[in-house]
Amino acid sequence: MKNKKGTSRGRNVSAFNASSFVHKATARREGEAASGARGDRLSKLPDDILLNILERVDTLEALRTCILSKQMLKLCTMLSRFDINVGSLSLYRKARLDTTPRLVWYNNAVAGVTENVLSARNVEIPIRELWVKFFLRRDEFLSISKAVARAMATQKVDDAEFVLLTETACLNCTHADLLCHAKKFNSWFGDCAAAFAGLTRLWLRNMRFGELDIPNILSTCKRLESLRLSYCDAGVCSVLQLEHAQLVELHIDLGKFEAVQLNCLPKLQRVNYTCWTYQDPLTFGSVPQLSKLSLVNIGISSTKNLQLSELLAEVPWIKDLRLDFKSEKIWVLPECPKLLAPVLGELQIVNLDNLPEACDIAWTMFILEAAPSLKELRIMLWDHLCKMVTNKDRRMKNGYCEKANVEWQPSAADFKHKNLVKLTIYGFQPDENFVRYVRRVMEVAVNMEEISLYDREVCECCGDLERSIQVCPSRYPRTSEEKDMLREEITKELRISSPSVIHFRS
Repeated sequence: MKNKKGTSRGRNVSAFNASSFVHKATARREGEAASGARGDRLSKLPDDILLNILERVDTLEALRTCILSKQMLKLCTMLSRFDINVGSLSLYRKARLDTTPRLVWYNNAVAGVTENVLSARNVEIPIRELWVKFFLRRDEFLSISKAVARAMATQKVDDAEFVLLTETACLNCTHADLLCHAKKFNSWFGDCAAAFAGLTRLWLRNMRFGELDIPNILSTCKRLESLRLSYCDAGVCSVLQLEHAQLVELHIDLGKFEAVQLNCLPKLQRVNYTCWTYQDPLTFGSVPQLSKLSLVNIGISSTKNLQLSELLAEVPWIKDLRLDFKSEKIWVLPECPKLLAPVLGELQIVNLDNLPEACDIAWTMFILEAAPSLKELRIMLWDHLCKMVTNKDRRMKNGYCEKANVEWQPSAADFKHKNLVKLTIYGFQPDENFVRYVRRVMEVAVNMEEISLYDREVCECCGDLERSIQVCPSRYPRTSEEKDMLREEITKELRISSPSVIHFRS
């Protein structure tokens, strides 16, 4: 018979299930400890070392270990880091989260563990980290949130994070699913404002909010330092405007925003935006501390090429830039140094990830020409075939481009770069494209200290592709003789550079 009061009975069931699970899961370990000296060796270690070990694993594993001996049971109340993950429960049970009964059971267990460990711990020991990952279900949502709120009211909590999952996976979510998830979250969010007000990190997935919902969430989460929105938006072609006094890190993945406006974020340092759909991904207002920007997109024929001189015009102090092309179209436009230098003057690290393997990489020199402070350049070329659309008909239907080289002309033959000290290339092959490029970089980077050349990335899943998909075998040098010959070939026309700076790392 269903209890009309709901949450109290739910918490008791959760606690019972979690306790039962922990005892059953540790039975085998107790037998192993009884037959050997493993338990005794652990118990003899000082408490501070034991705690350091226990706090490096997830909380469920730590609890199982503490039950090995009576001497270690007291350590459960002294933990200061908590990693409570609904996914780890499925690993211990060796069962997938693919049915509603299992999902409910695991979510109840997470709620029970969260409530028990937070209520039983020594309140004089601050909580340094609290990380809880669970499914968006009413009883467990309220139980976990209220347990965390009580802990925040009675104990010092330095860092607290909620990661919310939905029962419907992102790729299977319909418009109605996204609206339903957001409606559920909003309806329970108000009842748990105390917990969210103390969160420092929040990860939401698969929700389509109203226009004012995300600003309302931010205004409640006053301590929030990190926000991640995956498959979240406020409707197709909506505009997200962000203001927050404490936010340091922002991740946006696969939303349908027409624009994301970072209006006033005085402490924002890192931004990661994956797969935007419409115009330029971001506009920058007051973000005086922004130093790291990562942009990831799958370019198709309709994807607008980004002009860094326009995108970064209001943030000329970026120091770390990452562009990931997902093995498809190059969607950044090489520009002349006169346009780019004013916005890349403080840039020190650049990562260009997942360039198509057939791409001539000479165009990437435009960044060196415009970024005089650049110290490190990393380039990865990889056709990650098991993650790509390989069917020709599907590629044509969805607007994927044939791989094409990027047109670019060097601005000055006598250009020299004084600060670049490290070049790293993943996916190196001993052909003219790479040899000419490495030689050119060595020629212009007069203070180069290290060039690291790696073979292509290897993915086990890519080995199971259809036979019709032809993969060119790697010709990466293997023997010492091959590597020495290639070093000499790269540097033979250079008077000053030494072959010893070139390292073959694979």
